[in-house]
Amino acid sequence: MAQIDYFFAPMSPFTYLAGAGLEAIAARHAAEVRYIPIDAPALFPRTGGQLLAERHESRKAYRLQEMRRVAKKRGVPLLMPAPFFPVNPAPASYAIIAAAKAGGGDLAGLVQAFPRAVWAEGRNIAEDEVVKDLLAQHGFDPSVADRYMLAAAETYAANLEEAVSRGVFGVPFYIVGEERFWGQDRLEDLDLFLSGKL
Repeated sequence: MAQIDYFFAPMSPFTYLAGAGLEAIAARHAAEVRYIPIDAPALFPRTGGQLLAERHESRKAYRLQEMRRVAKKRGVPLLMPAPFFPVNPAPASYAIIAAAKAGGGDLAGLVQAFPRAVWAEGRNIAEDEVVKDLLAQHGFDPSVADRYMLAAAETYAANLEEAVSRGVFGVPFYIVGEERFWGQDRLEDLDLFLSGKL
């Protein structure tokens, strides 16, 4: 069985725009997805990128156009601007790590719910009430976020180091073996690769 290592940030608009595409591909190929939330703002300067606030205005403008186009193409709502972006991604990331450890709920749904909360629902995913509500909605005991917080913080830091060491430089990022795919617009290529066509 193939394993897809999925590096993502729960507040990223492009993680949101990826939707359930990864899960559909994984199901088609009987692949397992390993969900790895990372601190994207900490990743960028370590891998040759720039924080959004430091990018040239032309890059910022293009990013907004691209977000709008992809949302329209996918038929999904997109708040521009999102009222709670940028937002601290750590509480959501810790919750995802804790939920994966606890098990018993819909982890894929939870992973998709956090960026959707930011970009379609205008919610603040750094707020404890929002984190616990999303955990509960996806079948997890909301208290897991508190129970596993220390372990989740350690895993979150380790995830960043793994990302850097494996050549991840943006989100969403998908790795199968030694093959790397960056961006929600590379899901088709991931699908083709798992089909043996690339």
